Amino acid sequence: MAADEVERESMDFDVVIVGGGPAGLSAAIRLKQLAAAADKELSVVVLEKGSEIGAHILSGAVVDPRAMNELIPDWKEQGCPLETEVKHDTFLVLGQDGSIPLPNFFLPPMLRNHGMYIASLGNVCRWLATQAEALGVEIYPGFACSDLTYREDGSVKGVVAGVMGVEKNGEHGPNYTPGMELNGKYVLIAEGVRGSLAKRLIKDFKLDAGKQPQKFGIGIKELWQIKPEKFREGYVQHTFGWPLQNNTGGGTFMYHFGDNYVSLGLVVHLNYKNPWLSPFEEFQRFKHHPEVAKFLEGGTRVSYGSRAITEGGWQSIPKLTFPGGALIGCSAGFVNLPRIKGSHNAMKTGMLAADAAFDAVVNGRQGDELTAYTEAFGKSWVAAELKKVRNAKPLWSRFGTIVGIGLTGFDLWCTTLLGGFSFMGTMKHGKTDAASLEPASKHKKIVYPKPDGVLSFDRLTSVAFSFTNHSEDQPPHLKVKDLALQKSSELGVYGGPSNRYCPAGVYEWIEEPGGEKKFQINAQNCVHCKTCDIKDPNQNITWTTPEGGGGPNYPNM
Repeated sequence: MAADEVERESMDFDVVIVGGGPAGLSAAIRLKQLAAAADKELSVVVLEKGSEIGAHILSGAVVDPRAMNELIPDWKEQGCPLETEVKHDTFLVLGQDGSIPLPNFFLPPMLRNHGMYIASLGNVCRWLATQAEALGVEIYPGFACSDLTYREDGSVKGVVAGVMGVEKNGEHGPNYTPGMELNGKYVLIAEGVRGSLAKRLIKDFKLDAGKQPQKFGIGIKELWQIKPEKFREGYVQHTFGWPLQNNTGGGTFMYHFGDNYVSLGLVVHLNYKNPWLSPFEEFQRFKHHPEVAKFLEGGTRVSYGSRAITEGGWQSIPKLTFPGGALIGCSAGFVNLPRIKGSHNAMKTGMLAADAAFDAVVNGRQGDELTAYTEAFGKSWVAAELKKVRNAKPLWSRFGTIVGIGLTGFDLWCTTLLGGFSFMGTMKHGKTDAASLEPASKHKKIVYPKPDGVLSFDRLTSVAFSFTNHSEDQPPHLKVKDLALQKSSELGVYGGPSNRYCPAGVYEWIEEPGGEKKFQINAQNCVHCKTCDIKDPNQNITWTTPEGGGGPNYPNM
């Protein structure tokens, strides 16, 4: 049933923001700052599907404070948990048993991390939420936005949030609530990577027309607390090479911060070809490398999680506006892949959209396109930064890790020294990540070592450390369009890669009596990484929003 065919209560706001991450919260704060400065009344609401602000936020993270300096100049005095300044910056090329350091003077200036801060991005968002609420922003966690509402002219009017009590069979249960319509003069979409509403808006309004396909990676992360004698405050380590093959893009990070915490992760580019590859297993064996194990041994794993990352960059940014609203943050894809940073760009784009929305509202407009946001973005330091790194992903994909990294370094020095000019022009991405996967018959199976339960672990044990929970009575939020196609192609042609690319054990091919195999979905395990929605070779799996509050509950991630 369409959203406008169900009778619901509604609430009206000037601006509705979907997503309580860096982009959404920065937009909300900026709107209220502008209203206060102009002595205007402006109603702003932020809707967050997680059980609390920060529950679904997962990032490395080394944060560039540039946007924070603009949004809240006295953030240090206000207690923002950008707590550990980078003191040691190391870049390594890994082999299976050893490593080669890259001298920092070889690295283009933008890749150096001095002046940056190591932090839990989830905690930074929790702090931003307190700043927003102090300014009068209404924040509703546990409100999943499952649908859009429209005006008669087709412009986006608002969202449907808080639908609860639908049973597994799709019928309304005894506790069913139809949710509410939260409508605004403008709607800012800040869902993060591969958001379900953003995906729909991009398709329906053809926002990606003329653009290169968006590219993605999967980031798998653990938080450890290690022995004090092994802790190096402010230590940042990035690597490429082992455990990934040269033709599989990706790299690792390790950050020391806070109370003897180590943030540790692996990013695998999702345009990999081999369906037998398992990003989760690659991460587990990475932790046994001497450059990692020497820090972790004797430590305690605190939490685990996974999230897709946008990697397409400049060529893949869709049109940012649609009638009635705009895409901000990772809903549009502003990650700087070589820097492995995006939160500063997410915050800035939220602020730019807020500027445009505020001007429109005070001038009596609603439901039109915020063209001022697009114009401001084109002149912003976000655009300038992303233009400089536009060829990093295509070079890596085309030439592999070793040659691709070398060419990227050359290109970044050129764009840095020549004001954004590249001798390579602007390269294309070509295929989607789903189309990059090759049939299983073209590749050898990968045999991964068993986890030792000390440094490496299995999936289900790991999921327990994400503190994921979903109501078991609701319909699975992972929708398979054609089960017959899943069996004939995903299993028959590609060898069933879903149980390897999923980092949470959601998908299994179960052998039934008689030898037939059945596709089983353990939706309660889902950590909302969105990898299945991206990597399924037939685009036969669609991630939809579960009931609000469901999913991971990341502490300090």
